Amino acid sequence: MKREIRRIGTALLTLCAAAWLPMGASAAGDAEAGKALYAGLGTCFTCHGDTGKGDGLAAAALDPKPRDFSAAEFKYDADKDGTPGSDADLALIIKNGAAVYGGSPLMTPFGHLNEQQIVDIIAFIRTLKK
Repeated sequence: MKREIRRIGTALLTLCAAAWLPMGASAAGDAEAGKALYAGLGTCFTCHGDTGKGDGLAAAALDPKPRDFSAAEFKYDADKDGTPGSDADLALIIKNGAAVYGGSPLMTPFGHLNEQQIVDIIAFIRTLKK
């Protein structure tokens, strides 16, 4: 029963994401605004570090370690389209947290961010690839 509820919830989130986040959203995002959010309201830097290497101040105490955005290797296919790490996947994980998609509960939901803020953060994250 619990598994079925989770499966239905994931399907609903996927449908919502498809309607909510336009394809190629990072192109529409403002990376500079995303950088300010990443270091401010989003507080992403606390775990992921200033340069996205997963080496933020809190990272040493976390297990599993935060994702290294500079490697641009994303694990979760939150929207179930067969391609992990798409903008839609990142948006869902930022908004809902990673645990919903089988990831770490340490990546908590950031539901306080609006759609444009999430798109901007994703645009900034994409700039961190080395």
